[in-house]
Amino acid sequence: MKVRLASELQSDSIVDGDGIRTVIWFQGCLHHCQFCQNPLTWDMDGGFLMDTEDIKKSLEELKYQTGITLSGGDPFFQPEAALEIAKFAHSIGLNVWGYTGFTYEELLDSDQAKKNLLVELDVLVDGRFEIAKKSLACKFRGSTNQRVIDVKKSLESGEVVKIYE
Repeated sequence: MKVRLASELQSDSIVDGDGIRTVIWFQGCLHHCQFCQNPLTWDMDGGFLMDTEDIKKSLEELKYQTGITLSGGDPFFQPEAALEIAKFAHSIGLNVWGYTGFTYEELLDSDQAKKNLLVELDVLVDGRFEIAKKSLACKFRGSTNQRVIDVKKSLESGEVVKIYE
């Protein structure tokens, strides 16, 4: 399966989730948050195409990584490819974080492909970046409206379970 990426995989990140992570930067986002950190990733036709099999091979070769982070752009605009990558990452012992401009609740009420991706994530950082709520005190997010959500616990309890306040 082909996926549109904004850049090559970025390993050894310590700012895109807990632990040492490899970030997969998806191309394409329709949220267009004012003062977005990655506006070059908005163009749905930008970036380049890569086969998910090549991404899996790269993930297999990783050393000292605790997980992957699906970011962008927004991986939920390419949910089938993101799901395939997330499932593979889990199969080789990596945890999976995802960043999105959608809220957790919007994803629960969304199409099946987006729901399938949500269920596969360990942690979701949700919500659009809001410049009026920007805070450097927010762990792993840019504005206070965004939430770092334990997806498994949230699905089990029926309520959003945040990891960081």
